[in-house]
Amino acid sequence: MLSTRAALGLCIKLSLGLGLLSAPLAQGAADGTKLEILQRWKVGGEGGWDYLTADSAKDRLFISRGTRVDVVSTESGKLLGSIPDTLGVHGIALAKALNRGYTSNGRGNSVTVFDLDTLKVIQEVKIPAVNPDAILYEPNGKHVFTFNGGSKNITVLDAASLAVVATIPVPDKPEFAVDDGHGQIFVNIESDPGKMVVIDTEKLAVKNTWSLPGCDSPSGLALDGAHHRLFSVCDGKVMAVTDAVSGKQVARVTIGEHPDAAAYDEKRATAYSSNGDGTLSVVHQDTADHYSVTDTVSTQRGARTMALDGKSGKIYLVTSDFGPAPAPTEAQPHPRPTMVPDSFVVLVVGKR
Repeated sequence: MLSTRAALGLCIKLSLGLGLLSAPLAQGAADGTKLEILQRWKVGGEGGWDYLTADSAKDRLFISRGTRVDVVSTESGKLLGSIPDTLGVHGIALAKALNRGYTSNGRGNSVTVFDLDTLKVIQEVKIPAVNPDAILYEPNGKHVFTFNGGSKNITVLDAASLAVVATIPVPDKPEFAVDDGHGQIFVNIESDPGKMVVIDTEKLAVKNTWSLPGCDSPSGLALDGAHHRLFSVCDGKVMAVTDAVSGKQVARVTIGEHPDAAAYDEKRATAYSSNGDGTLSVVHQDTADHYSVTDTVSTQRGARTMALDGKSGKIYLVTSDFGPAPAPTEAQPHPRPTMVPDSFVVLVVGKR
Protein backbone atom coordinates (compact mmCIF):
# COMPACT_ATOMS: atom_id res chain seq x y z
CA MET A 1 0.00 0.00 0.00
CA LEU A 2 1.23 3.50 -0.83
CA SER A 3 1.90 5.88 2.01
CA THR A 4 -0.15 9.10 2.09
CA ARG A 5 2.91 11.08 0.96
CA ALA A 6 3.66 8.65 -1.90
CA ALA A 7 0.04 8.61 -3.00
CA LEU A 8 -0.01 12.41 -3.03
CA GLY A 9 3.16 12.47 -5.12
CA LEU A 10 1.69 9.98 -7.59
CA CYS A 11 -1.47 12.09 -7.93
CA ILE A 12 0.61 15.19 -8.65
CA LYS A 13 2.64 13.33 -11.29
CA LEU A 14 -0.49 11.97 -12.92
CA SER A 15 -2.09 15.42 -12.93
CA LEU A 16 1.00 16.98 -14.49
CA GLY A 17 1.15 14.22 -17.10
CA LEU A 18 -2.48 14.64 -18.01
CA GLY A 19 -2.01 18.39 -18.21
CA LEU A 20 0.89 17.98 -20.62
CA LEU A 21 -1.06 15.52 -22.73
CA SER A 22 -4.05 17.85 -23.00
CA ALA A 23 -2.07 21.07 -23.47
CA PRO A 24 -1.98 21.09 -27.30
CA LEU A 25 -5.72 20.46 -27.47
CA ALA A 26 -6.50 23.11 -24.84
CA GLN A 27 -4.37 25.71 -26.60
CA GLY A 28 -6.09 25.02 -29.90
CA ALA A 29 -9.60 24.56 -28.55
CA ALA A 30 -12.31 26.89 -29.73
CA ASP A 31 -13.47 29.55 -27.28
CA GLY A 32 -17.10 28.97 -28.20
CA THR A 33 -17.36 32.08 -30.38
CA LYS A 34 -18.38 31.26 -33.93
CA LEU A 35 -16.75 32.66 -37.02
CA GLU A 36 -18.93 34.97 -39.08
CA ILE A 37 -18.74 37.54 -41.83
CA LEU A 38 -17.65 40.71 -40.05
CA GLN A 39 -17.45 43.03 -43.06
CA ARG A 40 -18.16 43.17 -46.78
CA TRP A 41 -15.93 45.54 -48.73
CA LYS A 42 -17.22 46.42 -52.15
CA VAL A 43 -14.17 46.87 -54.37
CA GLY A 44 -15.96 46.64 -57.72
CA GLY A 45 -14.13 47.05 -60.99
CA GLU A 46 -13.75 44.69 -63.92
CA GLY A 47 -11.86 41.41 -64.00
CA GLY A 48 -12.01 38.02 -62.37
CA TRP A 49 -9.73 36.86 -59.59
CA ASP A 50 -7.49 34.07 -58.39
CA TYR A 51 -5.00 34.01 -55.50
CA LEU A 52 -5.00 36.40 -52.54
CA THR A 53 -1.95 37.27 -50.45
CA ALA A 54 -2.14 38.94 -47.02
CA ASP A 55 0.61 41.33 -45.92
CA SER A 56 0.10 41.37 -42.14
CA ALA A 57 3.05 43.69 -41.51
CA LYS A 58 1.50 46.50 -43.55
CA ASP A 59 -2.19 45.60 -43.18
CA ARG A 60 -2.72 45.02 -46.88
CA LEU A 61 -4.39 42.43 -49.06
CA PHE A 62 -3.10 41.71 -52.58
CA ILE A 63 -5.81 40.49 -54.97
CA SER A 64 -5.19 39.20 -58.49
CA ARG A 65 -7.72 40.72 -60.92
CA GLY A 66 -6.99 39.27 -64.35
CA THR A 67 -4.84 42.06 -65.80
CA ARG A 68 -3.77 43.80 -62.60
CA VAL A 69 -3.28 43.29 -58.87
CA ASP A 70 -5.47 45.38 -56.57
CA VAL A 71 -4.11 46.24 -53.12
CA VAL A 72 -6.69 46.82 -50.38
CA SER A 73 -6.23 48.13 -46.84
CA THR A 74 -7.25 45.53 -44.28
CA GLU A 75 -7.96 48.35 -41.83
CA SER A 76 -10.44 50.31 -43.96
CA GLY A 77 -11.26 48.10 -46.94
CA LYS A 78 -10.23 50.91 -49.26
CA LEU A 79 -8.31 50.39 -52.47
CA LEU A 80 -4.72 51.60 -51.92
CA GLY A 81 -3.45 51.10 -55.44
CA SER A 82 -2.97 48.63 -58.28
CA ILE A 83 -0.09 46.91 -60.05
CA PRO A 84 -0.94 47.17 -63.78
CA ASP A 85 -0.23 45.09 -66.89
CA THR A 86 -0.11 41.66 -65.26
CA LEU A 87 -1.80 39.71 -68.05
CA GLY A 88 -3.64 36.68 -66.69
CA VAL A 89 -2.20 37.16 -63.21
CA HIS A 90 -2.64 34.23 -60.83
CA GLY A 91 -0.45 34.62 -57.75
CA ILE A 92 1.47 37.20 -55.73
CA ALA A 93 4.62 36.42 -53.72
CA LEU A 94 6.17 38.86 -51.23
CA ALA A 95 9.90 39.08 -50.44
CA LYS A 96 9.92 41.46 -47.49
CA ALA A 97 13.70 41.31 -46.98
CA LEU A 98 14.18 42.52 -50.56
CA ASN A 99 11.21 44.94 -50.40
CA ARG A 100 9.89 43.34 -53.58
CA GLY A 101 6.78 41.58 -54.74
CA TYR A 102 6.39 39.18 -57.67
CA THR A 103 3.36 38.22 -59.77
CA SER A 104 2.85 35.18 -62.00
CA ASN A 105 1.24 36.31 -65.25
CA GLY A 106 -0.45 33.27 -66.78
CA ARG A 107 -1.36 34.71 -70.17
CA GLY A 108 1.82 36.76 -70.42
CA ASN A 109 4.13 33.83 -69.52
CA SER A 110 6.01 36.30 -67.39
CA VAL A 111 6.82 37.53 -63.89
CA THR A 112 6.32 41.14 -62.83
CA VAL A 113 8.47 42.57 -60.05
CA PHE A 114 7.21 45.56 -58.04
CA ASP A 115 8.32 47.70 -55.11
CA LEU A 116 6.52 46.71 -51.91
CA ASP A 117 6.32 50.28 -50.60
CA THR A 118 5.30 52.21 -53.70
CA LEU A 119 3.71 49.34 -55.69
CA LYS A 120 5.59 50.66 -58.73
CA VAL A 121 6.57 48.08 -61.34
CA ILE A 122 10.32 47.51 -61.46
CA GLN A 123 10.49 44.99 -64.29
CA GLU A 124 8.59 42.35 -66.22
CA VAL A 125 10.55 39.33 -67.39
CA LYS A 126 9.44 36.60 -69.78
CA ILE A 127 10.03 33.05 -68.60
CA PRO A 128 10.44 29.84 -70.64
CA ALA A 129 7.14 28.36 -69.45
CA VAL A 130 3.42 28.23 -70.25
CA ASN A 131 0.79 29.60 -67.86
CA PRO A 132 2.73 30.29 -64.65
CA ASP A 133 0.13 29.82 -61.92
CA ALA A 134 1.21 29.68 -58.26
CA ILE A 135 4.32 31.65 -57.28
CA LEU A 136 6.53 31.46 -54.19
CA TYR A 137 9.56 33.28 -52.81
CA GLU A 138 12.08 31.05 -50.99
CA PRO A 139 14.24 33.25 -48.71
CA ASN A 140 17.15 30.90 -47.95
CA GLY A 141 18.27 30.62 -51.57
CA LYS A 142 16.67 33.94 -52.55
CA HIS A 143 14.83 32.27 -55.39
CA VAL A 144 11.40 32.82 -56.95
CA PHE A 145 9.55 29.66 -58.03
CA THR A 146 6.73 29.70 -60.58
CA PHE A 147 4.54 26.62 -60.96
CA ASN A 148 3.54 26.37 -64.60
CA GLY A 149 0.27 24.65 -65.44
CA GLY A 150 0.61 24.70 -69.23
CA SER A 151 4.16 23.36 -69.43
CA LYS A 152 3.90 21.09 -66.36
CA ASN A 153 7.13 22.30 -64.83
CA ILE A 154 8.59 24.72 -62.30
CA THR A 155 10.75 27.72 -63.21
CA VAL A 156 13.31 28.96 -60.68
CA LEU A 157 14.56 32.55 -60.92
CA ASP A 158 17.20 34.47 -59.04
CA ALA A 159 15.11 36.93 -57.02
CA ALA A 160 17.50 39.83 -57.59
CA SER A 161 18.56 39.47 -61.24
CA LEU A 162 15.49 37.49 -62.41
CA ALA A 163 17.77 35.18 -64.35
CA VAL A 164 16.36 31.67 -64.80
CA VAL A 165 18.56 29.29 -62.82
CA ALA A 166 16.62 26.02 -63.19
CA THR A 167 13.63 24.32 -64.79
CA ILE A 168 12.18 21.38 -62.86
CA PRO A 169 9.79 18.96 -64.64
CA VAL A 170 6.87 17.56 -62.60
CA PRO A 171 4.43 14.69 -63.31
CA ASP A 172 1.41 16.85 -64.21
CA LYS A 173 -0.03 20.33 -63.71
CA PRO A 174 1.42 21.89 -60.53
CA GLU A 175 -1.01 23.69 -58.27
CA PHE A 176 -0.42 25.49 -54.97
CA ALA A 177 2.94 25.18 -53.16
CA VAL A 178 4.31 25.85 -49.66
CA ASP A 179 7.85 26.30 -48.33
CA ASP A 180 8.81 24.68 -45.01
CA GLY A 181 11.75 27.05 -44.41
CA HIS A 182 14.12 24.10 -44.07
CA GLY A 183 15.09 23.35 -47.64
CA GLN A 184 11.85 21.84 -48.96
CA ILE A 185 8.93 23.04 -51.05
CA PHE A 186 5.78 20.92 -51.26
CA VAL A 187 3.63 21.13 -54.41
CA ASN A 188 0.20 19.69 -55.13
CA ILE A 189 -0.02 17.99 -58.54
CA GLU A 190 -3.45 18.24 -60.16
CA SER A 191 -3.98 14.66 -61.30
CA ASP A 192 -6.50 11.88 -60.61
CA PRO A 193 -5.60 10.57 -58.14
CA GLY A 194 -3.62 13.50 -56.82
CA LYS A 195 0.08 13.59 -56.13
CA MET A 196 2.49 15.80 -54.23
CA VAL A 197 6.10 16.50 -55.12
CA VAL A 198 8.82 17.62 -52.73
CA ILE A 199 11.44 20.01 -54.11
CA ASP A 200 14.95 20.20 -52.66
CA THR A 201 15.56 23.96 -52.63
CA GLU A 202 19.35 23.57 -52.58
CA LYS A 203 19.64 21.05 -55.41
CA LEU A 204 16.62 22.56 -57.24
CA ALA A 205 15.29 19.11 -58.06
CA VAL A 206 12.42 16.79 -57.13
CA LYS A 207 13.44 14.64 -54.16
CA ASN A 208 10.14 12.80 -53.58
CA THR A 209 6.81 12.14 -55.27
CA TRP A 210 3.98 11.07 -52.99
CA SER A 211 0.50 9.77 -53.76
CA LEU A 212 -2.58 11.41 -52.21
CA PRO A 213 -5.10 8.58 -51.78
CA GLY A 214 -8.73 9.65 -52.10
CA CYS A 215 -7.70 13.11 -53.25
CA ASP A 216 -8.46 13.96 -56.88
CA SER A 217 -7.25 17.21 -58.47
CA PRO A 218 -5.73 18.76 -55.33
CA SER A 219 -5.57 22.55 -55.47
CA GLY A 220 -5.06 24.54 -52.25
CA LEU A 221 -2.27 23.53 -49.88
CA ALA A 222 -1.30 24.62 -46.35
CA LEU A 223 1.42 23.57 -43.90
CA ASP A 224 1.57 23.08 -40.15
CA GLY A 225 5.32 23.35 -39.70
CA ALA A 226 5.35 22.52 -35.99
CA HIS A 227 3.68 19.12 -36.46
CA HIS A 228 4.89 18.50 -40.06
CA ARG A 229 1.41 18.20 -41.51
CA LEU A 230 0.23 19.21 -44.99
CA PHE A 231 -3.40 20.01 -45.85
CA SER A 232 -4.49 19.47 -49.48
CA VAL A 233 -8.02 20.35 -50.57
CA CYS A 234 -9.41 18.13 -53.32
CA ASP A 235 -12.41 17.39 -55.51
CA GLY A 236 -15.13 15.32 -53.88
CA LYS A 237 -15.29 17.46 -50.71
CA VAL A 238 -12.01 16.08 -49.31
CA MET A 239 -9.20 17.60 -47.26
CA ALA A 240 -6.25 15.18 -47.22
CA VAL A 241 -3.73 15.47 -44.38
CA THR A 242 -0.20 14.23 -45.14
CA ASP A 243 2.83 13.65 -42.90
CA ALA A 244 5.44 16.04 -44.32
CA VAL A 245 8.29 13.76 -43.21
CA SER A 246 7.14 10.32 -44.38
CA GLY A 247 4.64 11.27 -47.10
CA LYS A 248 2.02 9.02 -45.50
CA GLN A 249 -1.59 10.16 -45.34
CA VAL A 250 -2.76 10.46 -41.74
CA ALA A 251 -6.35 11.71 -42.15
CA ARG A 252 -9.11 12.66 -44.58
CA VAL A 253 -11.73 15.23 -43.61
CA THR A 254 -15.04 16.07 -45.31
CA ILE A 255 -15.21 19.71 -46.39
CA GLY A 256 -17.38 21.81 -48.72
CA GLU A 257 -17.84 21.41 -52.48
CA HIS A 258 -15.42 22.86 -55.07
CA PRO A 259 -12.57 23.94 -52.75
CA ASP A 260 -9.69 25.97 -54.17
CA ALA A 261 -7.63 27.28 -51.24
CA ALA A 262 -6.40 26.04 -47.87
CA ALA A 263 -4.90 27.77 -44.85
CA TYR A 264 -3.56 26.71 -41.46
CA ASP A 265 -3.67 28.91 -38.35
CA GLU A 266 -0.95 27.74 -35.97
CA LYS A 267 -2.12 29.93 -33.07
CA ARG A 268 -5.59 28.44 -33.20
CA ALA A 269 -4.69 24.90 -34.33
CA THR A 270 -7.20 25.21 -37.16
CA ALA A 271 -7.19 24.46 -40.89
CA TYR A 272 -9.54 26.14 -43.35
CA SER A 273 -10.91 25.34 -46.79
CA SER A 274 -12.67 27.98 -48.92
CA ASN A 275 -15.27 26.38 -51.13
CA GLY A 276 -17.07 27.46 -54.28
CA ASP A 277 -20.42 26.30 -52.87
CA GLY A 278 -20.41 29.39 -50.62
CA THR A 279 -18.95 27.85 -47.47
CA LEU A 280 -15.79 28.02 -45.40
CA SER A 281 -14.90 24.71 -43.73
CA VAL A 282 -13.31 25.09 -40.27
CA VAL A 283 -11.28 22.04 -39.23
CA HIS A 284 -9.85 21.81 -35.71
CA GLN A 285 -6.60 19.93 -35.13
CA ASP A 286 -7.40 17.73 -32.13
CA THR A 287 -4.01 16.02 -32.43
CA ALA A 288 -1.50 15.85 -35.27
CA ASP A 289 -3.40 12.88 -36.74
CA HIS A 290 -7.00 13.60 -35.68
CA TYR A 291 -9.26 16.39 -36.97
CA SER A 292 -12.84 17.49 -36.52
CA VAL A 293 -15.01 19.91 -38.48
CA THR A 294 -16.09 22.46 -35.89
CA ASP A 295 -17.93 24.90 -38.13
CA THR A 296 -19.15 25.52 -41.67
CA VAL A 297 -19.42 29.25 -42.26
CA SER A 298 -21.84 30.49 -44.93
CA THR A 299 -19.91 32.89 -47.16
CA GLN A 300 -21.04 33.55 -50.73
CA ARG A 301 -21.19 31.56 -53.93
CA GLY A 302 -17.85 31.60 -55.75
CA ALA A 303 -15.73 32.55 -52.72
CA ARG A 304 -13.16 29.81 -53.44
CA THR A 305 -9.91 31.64 -52.76
CA MET A 306 -8.76 33.16 -49.48
CA ALA A 307 -5.91 34.55 -47.43
CA LEU A 308 -5.38 34.11 -43.70
CA ASP A 309 -3.95 36.87 -41.51
CA GLY A 310 -2.20 34.80 -38.86
CA LYS A 311 -1.83 37.82 -36.60
CA SER A 312 -5.52 38.64 -36.29
CA GLY A 313 -6.96 35.27 -37.26
CA LYS A 314 -9.16 36.95 -39.87
CA ILE A 315 -9.81 35.26 -43.20
CA TYR A 316 -10.29 37.22 -46.42
CA LEU A 317 -12.32 35.82 -49.31
CA VAL A 318 -13.43 37.36 -52.59
CA THR A 319 -16.30 36.82 -55.00
CA SER A 320 -18.97 38.67 -56.97
CA ASP A 321 -22.62 38.31 -57.91
CA PHE A 322 -23.37 36.13 -60.92
CA GLY A 323 -25.92 36.19 -63.68
CA PRO A 324 -26.99 33.31 -65.94
CA ALA A 325 -24.41 31.38 -67.96
CA PRO A 326 -24.24 32.15 -71.68
CA ALA A 327 -25.40 29.57 -74.21
CA PRO A 328 -22.96 26.68 -74.79
CA THR A 329 -20.76 26.79 -77.86
CA GLU A 330 -18.41 24.29 -79.48
CA ALA A 331 -15.46 26.16 -78.03
CA GLN A 332 -17.14 26.55 -74.60
CA PRO A 333 -19.50 23.61 -74.07
CA HIS A 334 -19.78 24.35 -70.33
CA PRO A 335 -19.67 28.15 -70.01
CA ARG A 336 -19.39 29.75 -66.59
CA PRO A 337 -22.05 32.11 -65.22
CA THR A 338 -21.37 35.76 -66.03
CA MET A 339 -20.21 38.20 -63.37
CA VAL A 340 -22.58 41.04 -62.53
CA PRO A 341 -20.63 44.21 -63.39
CA ASP A 342 -19.03 46.11 -60.50
CA SER A 343 -20.17 43.56 -57.87
CA PHE A 344 -16.72 42.33 -56.80
CA VAL A 345 -16.49 42.13 -53.00
CA VAL A 346 -14.05 41.18 -50.23
CA LEU A 347 -15.54 39.19 -47.33
CA VAL A 348 -13.85 39.47 -43.92
CA VAL A 349 -14.49 36.43 -41.70
CA GLY A 350 -13.55 36.39 -38.01
CA LYS A 351 -14.85 36.42 -34.46
CA ARG A 352 -16.50 39.41 -32.84
